[in-house]
Amino acid sequence: APMERFFRSFKTEWMPKECYNNYEEAERDTLKYILQHYNTKRGHSYNNYLSPVVMEAAA
Repeated sequence: APMERFFRSFKTEWMPKECYNNYEEAERDTLKYILQHYNTKRGHSYNNYLSPVVMEAAA
């Protein structure tokens, strides 16, 4: 279930509607989503809507 939720969020919040031109572009954008958005800015319900980075810093 967590991976399904992740990919649903990725597809609806980040992935371009016109898709990617090549594998490298998709890989670069996916890493950007994970490292610069999902882990640092996007709130998660199981963390009281804090990002994972903020939650770890508070622990």
